[in-house]
Amino acid sequence: MVKHIIIWKLLEEYNNDKIKSGIKQSLEALQGNIEGLLEITVETEGLKSSNSDVMLYSVFESEVALKKYATHPKHVYVADNFVRPYVKERSCFDFLTVDR
Repeated sequence: MVKHIIIWKLLEEYNNDKIKSGIKQSLEALQGNIEGLLEITVETEGLKSSNSDVMLYSVFESEVALKKYATHPKHVYVADNFVRPYVKERSCFDFLTVDR
C-alpha cells in the first residue's frame, strides 16, 4: 500500500471554515469513485501548534494507483475547483507501507 499525505497552507483571505469545508467535502467525496483509492480523510481542525491549515491523508493500493489518481478527471476537477485556487503552499509525503 501507498500512503499519500498532503499539507496545505491556505491563502490568508481564504483561510475560513467555508473554504475548508468545501475542500474536505469535495476530496472525501472521491472515496469509492476512483479505482485503487482505499481511504481518504481531510482534517481541517488542527491544534494551535499546527503551522498549516488543511491535511489530506489517503491510502492507495499501489504507486500505480496513486499515479492514476493524480490524473483522474474527478480528482483533477476537485483539485482545480476546490483546492488549488485557495492554496498558498503545498507539501507532500508519499511512502510505501508493508503489512505486518
